[in-house]
Amino acid sequence: MRLSVSKLSITRRSIICAAAAVITFGTIASPTWGSSSPTLTQSAESLDKLSREEILTSRKKLYESIAAVTHIPWYRLAAIDQYEHTLTKVHPKDRHHPARLTGIFMNEPVWTGLFNPDQSDSNPRSISIFNGYGKDGSGDGQADMNNDMDVLYSMASYLLRYGQSEDDFSIALWEYYHNSRSVQRIRQFSKLYEKFHTLDLSGHAFPLPISDSYAYRSTWGTGRSWGGYRIHEGTDIFAPYGMPVRSTCYGIVELKGWNPFGGWRIGIRDLDNRYHYYAHLQGYEKNLKQGDIVLPGQTIGWVGSSGYGKPGTQGKFPPHLHYGIYRDSGLVEWSFDPYPLLRHWETEERQAIKKSKKGTS
Repeated sequence: MRLSVSKLSITRRSIICAAAAVITFGTIASPTWGSSSPTLTQSAESLDKLSREEILTSRKKLYESIAAVTHIPWYRLAAIDQYEHTLTKVHPKDRHHPARLTGIFMNEPVWTGLFNPDQSDSNPRSISIFNGYGKDGSGDGQADMNNDMDVLYSMASYLLRYGQSEDDFSIALWEYYHNSRSVQRIRQFSKLYEKFHTLDLSGHAFPLPISDSYAYRSTWGTGRSWGGYRIHEGTDIFAPYGMPVRSTCYGIVELKGWNPFGGWRIGIRDLDNRYHYYAHLQGYEKNLKQGDIVLPGQTIGWVGSSGYGKPGTQGKFPPHLHYGIYRDSGLVEWSFDPYPLLRHWETEERQAIKKSKKGTS
């Protein structure tokens, strides 16, 4: 049946617009999930019923399914998603979205396109015309910004614009976030996931070997006078010279060297985007260098009394470990009291040791 002139005109315009979008922006075919594909998008109600282990397993399957289609390594997708989860923790109102497995957040102008007159648009074709990031990853013909498959597939499609290499990945991250801190954090997370092949890297350890030879109390927020008045941003754990100092977490060595206040100090970044700061060390574990991966309980240095002066200054105060912890908001970091976490990690480790001794007796 012949189409009317007006219908032909509409059809012709649609074809031209779609072709222009493909030529200008490029497209990636939506994945075709077979009848055996898993149901990876969870409702808020079903998420509430899942354990932490089940949620992590579901996320990993989601990353792997998108990786199989796009050839973006799963650990890169996991790193971006985890970083986005940490941003939502510190900006819950600005990044509010329904409960889902994924943490990646794209607001309406990013998802549908800045100049799209319909900011609730879920049509992948029209979204592509306005250069929106939204894609149909679930194969239902809709680009839903709160569908786990769609969200993650859209991010993977964005990354593919730049290529598959490590440098391409960094460039894509910079163009997306325009923040060197974001690029650094996500690359650190990716390195951890690639190393351990799992999302469950939440284990912790007390920063000193469990014993009766150290003492500490809550000292966060107390006044300090050396170098000008300031508050104490951590907990002091007094211990003998040379006692091993251990990583409290799975993480990446971010900083290592001398600080006039902290002396020989080391900083480690974990997957919750928290910076663990160990100061006044006597020295470092000799093979440890910036960029290395560390595990909970791994020795990173030894208790000392360095600091409050030029490099090498020692002995201006009793030997102790200054342990601080900082949260990253994406732009700035701020400290919070580590004492409750220290008590929790110490108690957990003491109980584990006690349980182990009972099992071997």
